[in-house]
Amino acid sequence: MDGTVLVADDDRTIRTVLTQALTRAGCKVHATSSLTTLLRWVGEGRGDLVITDVVMPDGNGLEALPEIARMRPGLPVIVISAQNNIVTAIQAAEAEAYDYLPKPFDLPDLMKRAARALRSRRHRPAPSGPPREQDEDLPLVGRTPAMQALYRLVARVMNTDIPVLITGESGTGKSLIARAVHDFSDRRNMPFVVATPAELEGIDAPAALLEKARGGSLLFDEVGDFPPEIQGRVVRMLDTLADGAPRIMATSQDDLGARLEGGGFRKDLFYRLGGVIIAVPPLRERVDDIEPLCAHFLARAARDGLARRRLSGQARALFRGFGWPGNVRQLENAIRRLVVTSSEEEISAAEAQAVLSQQPMAAATEGADETERLSGSVEKHLRRYFDLHGGALPPPGLYGRILREIERPLIEVALEATGGNQAKCAQLLGINRNTLRKKITDLDIRVTRRRKLM
Repeated sequence: MDGTVLVADDDRTIRTVLTQALTRAGCKVHATSSLTTLLRWVGEGRGDLVITDVVMPDGNGLEALPEIARMRPGLPVIVISAQNNIVTAIQAAEAEAYDYLPKPFDLPDLMKRAARALRSRRHRPAPSGPPREQDEDLPLVGRTPAMQALYRLVARVMNTDIPVLITGESGTGKSLIARAVHDFSDRRNMPFVVATPAELEGIDAPAALLEKARGGSLLFDEVGDFPPEIQGRVVRMLDTLADGAPRIMATSQDDLGARLEGGGFRKDLFYRLGGVIIAVPPLRERVDDIEPLCAHFLARAARDGLARRRLSGQARALFRGFGWPGNVRQLENAIRRLVVTSSEEEISAAEAQAVLSQQPMAAATEGADETERLSGSVEKHLRRYFDLHGGALPPPGLYGRILREIERPLIEVALEATGGNQAKCAQLLGINRNTLRKKITDLDIRVTRRRKLM
């Protein structure tokens, strides 16, 4: 790489790591913990690339982007942030950041993005206004690669007119994604209308819906459940779209593409709705997001006037190990119940277990043995993960990340099944006891004496 990089972060370790990595790559680096200093450097004409944190002691990196663009049009800015939610990603896109990465970031991935930014130095138009305040009630929280890729996809499509089809299991937040696409787009001040089959009954209903949503967004909620005659009516409605038509979006729990061949869903409607497909991963495929979501829902409950609570370490482990067939909605309801029923500020493992024992578990797949179910689920997860990157490759280190995601729940369940007895667990897994101990340490697994499952 060739160029001068300005690094702004209040974390000394991050400044040191980035300075060393960029210097080894051939760049000159100026690093600071002050947003004021960064802006002074930019104003003096220094730097070919800026890498900045969001929350700084003397200001907000996102809010500084319009000023950077004013002083140095075309200067690329990469935003890094510990605020790992969809609002931060969208704010970065709105403020015309060159790129956005969540903390903790993958250093080789950041270096590749920095190299591309230095090569391009392309002009980027100034934003139309300052980024909006974060909506703390929006539970689209997650630091996993799948969610970060989803955030970037939302940011890319929100100000286009192309139809959006949002797929995912019940409770994953499909309608929240649709609402976010609308609320952070140029149509935010126009109507957001949700259409169900009942609202499409009658000859004049389609035209009335289009008029009601004129200039805004029209969402067909769970379109896979629409009867064939209503599907046909939607097709005819979409064929009449003209100037001033609303942005078209749809949600579906079903894999509509798989239903096409059997005639369960109209091909012409699928092609009209599926301009961009946003696949929302289930919670069990993003286990590392469970604890941030728990913290989010506990904080929301406190803002709503309920008691301030926190999960004990063992309670967090129980929540991580649960299957959550109802996804984020089920998790939120469980947290809400614990806030109301717990007797102490710290929610104990026993209290968490009592609530989880009353939760529905994921149903087993019929007609396949355990190996077929697992391999099929893993393949489906990996294909969705690659698709979410929009044609680009995922960050390096995929093999290790996938093994870690499989290894941790396997060892946790095996430990629970053997009552925390490591000798029996090692025998069950078919590995050496010392190997098991090392994996428990490396994966930060809490070992407790629990009721045996078998």
